[in-house]
Amino acid sequence: MVDLTWMKVDAANWKICLRGIDTYPSQVIIEKNTRIFTIGLKLLAVEYVLGGSIKDILNRGKMLSGNFWQIEESGMDSLKKFCQKASQKIQAFSAKKVDQRKKKLFDLIYTSHGAIQVKELSEQAFWSSRQINRYFNEQFGISPKKYCNIVRLGSSFKHISEGRLFPEQNFTDQNHFIKEIKKYAGVTPKELSKNKDDSFIDITAIKNLPA
Repeated sequence: MVDLTWMKVDAANWKICLRGIDTYPSQVIIEKNTRIFTIGLKLLAVEYVLGGSIKDILNRGKMLSGNFWQIEESGMDSLKKFCQKASQKIQAFSAKKVDQRKKKLFDLIYTSHGAIQVKELSEQAFWSSRQINRYFNEQFGISPKKYCNIVRLGSSFKHISEGRLFPEQNFTDQNHFIKEIKKYAGVTPKELSKNKDDSFIDITAIKNLPA
C-alpha cells in the first residue's frame, strides 16, 4: 500500500503527505489531538490516480500541495464527508484506459496474497520477467519479488490480529515466519498480536474493520 494522508494538528491548514512503500520497520509519532484521514492505494491505483513514479519516496514520504484534490474544509467535517469527496475524485480517474497486462499482473499478486514467483507472473500476464522488473523498479523503486513478499507478510496481519501466530501464507516453517515478520514489522508475531498501546496502526485498523 501507498498512503495518502491528510493531517491537521491545530487550526492551521491541512497538511497532505504521500508515503511510499516501506520495506523495513518505520516509526511515526502522531501528536495528541491530531486529526487524520488516510487513503491506502494499491500500486496500480497509484500510477493512474496520482500519475508519475513514486520510486523517490521508497521508505519515506513527501508533502503535497495544500490544495491537492481541492477538498474544501466542509468536506473534512467527518469521515463520511471525506469518503464521499475522496471517492468522487478517485472515480474521476476510473475512465482512464488501464493497461490490461498491468491489471492482470496485480490481480495475480493480490489473489495469491503475494505467494507467486516472477516467472509465473510473466507466464500468466504475458509480459517478460525483465520488463516486469524494470516496470516495478522504475515506477515504484522496488523489485516485484520484494513487493510480493511485502504483500504476503501483510496478508498474515489479519491472522496475527486474531491470535493465529503460525504461518498460513506459504512460509517454509515457523522460524521462517517469525524471522520475516520481525524483519518487516520489527517485532515477533506474538508482540504484534498483543499490539500494546495500539502501537501498530495496521493491526489496530484490522481489528476495527466491520465484521
